[in-house]
Amino acid sequence: MKIYIVGIGMGGDGTLTQKAVETISSSDVLIGAERMLESFRSLNIPCIAEYRADVIADLLNCKNYGKVSVLMSGDCGFYSGAKKLTKALSDCDIEVISGISTPVYFCSKLQMDWSDMHFVSLHGQKGNIARNVSAHKKTFFLLGGDITADELCRHLCHYGLDDVMIHAGVDLSYESEQIISETAREIAAGRRIDGLAALIAVNSSYEKYMRTSVPDDEFVRGKVPMTKSEVRGIIVSGLEIGNDSICWDIGCGTGSVSVEMAMRCTDGRVYAVDNNSDAIDLTKQNSVNFHCDNIESIFGDAGDVIKALPAPDCVFIGGSKGQMRQITECAIRKNPSVKLTVSAVSLETLEQALAVFDELGLEADITQIAVTRTKKSALILCFLLKIRYSLSRGNSDEKYNNCRNSQRLR
Repeated sequence: MKIYIVGIGMGGDGTLTQKAVETISSSDVLIGAERMLESFRSLNIPCIAEYRADVIADLLNCKNYGKVSVLMSGDCGFYSGAKKLTKALSDCDIEVISGISTPVYFCSKLQMDWSDMHFVSLHGQKGNIARNVSAHKKTFFLLGGDITADELCRHLCHYGLDDVMIHAGVDLSYESEQIISETAREIAAGRRIDGLAALIAVNSSYEKYMRTSVPDDEFVRGKVPMTKSEVRGIIVSGLEIGNDSICWDIGCGTGSVSVEMAMRCTDGRVYAVDNNSDAIDLTKQNSVNFHCDNIESIFGDAGDVIKALPAPDCVFIGGSKGQMRQITECAIRKNPSVKLTVSAVSLETLEQALAVFDELGLEADITQIAVTRTKKSALILCFLLKIRYSLSRGNSDEKYNNCRNSQRLR
């Protein structure tokens, strides 16, 4: 039995490659979702309506169908069921036939270059919509899950991304094809976009670099303690946060550390925990202000809350409320390779953390940080010294030579 996994393009006959046409036409059996099989019923080839990879694998492992074509929408390498099916049929004779993917077709319609595009699938899953749009100039969203194109635009508006240009493609390649190009605000205000849709967000004000040590005055502060800019930068960089990391910020305060964590884990998640309701409110405000929809703010006692959280890759403890041991134990139990950092403003907190680490057989690296900010008057003094040296140099060659000799003696 020879199995072909065939990308059939956008769904209409016009986007089939010649190779795909030849393969499908000469097959003994066609397998795919009902929608995909419709265009090929006229070939009078036996069809099996099935899209689940595990069920298809069971069918093919139980019977020899000869030459089989399993149909996949778009291209087999772009968020396709082909990945799972290929793994399930690893012992079979398989060949993959490429197709035309949705972004390739859509961008050709828009006459848009897609070499700098960032891709996010919302097909049956959630994604960090605002964070991805904020971090990239062009973001392609493959829809098909619980969120529609107009709902996505309302979500962007909630996170302050109203002016982002949205290109929505509905029923692409079909007779009912429709392409809408408006700002997120315009679509959110008065449109309902139904049907099979793909969406491209173009953000001309995207973040061109990874922000570190965001200035303190950019955060909504309130009366809740906040980890200061320089210290925050050292904490976050030391955690080595990956793009898809799961992070815990325990005792989140204003959420400043949560925000810088979230900026690094665009496809990950930050769980900000605090038992102060004001802190949770501030964290939510700062999450919106910095377009971080990948922060989940949770009010409650950390020792209880973290039991239900997913295993962390990175943990920052800014305030433990006497639960340092419970928090540390829980994090290590969920992920023995977790990276964990504790900030200690007082010697009492330092001693408590060291005692807990010793009891758990952990070895701690201790870094003492002292941040001194120079006053403006001192900076002016240094500047004036340089000017005076310049003036002395211009008076005469004798003064210039004397100045050079004195510099050598120093």
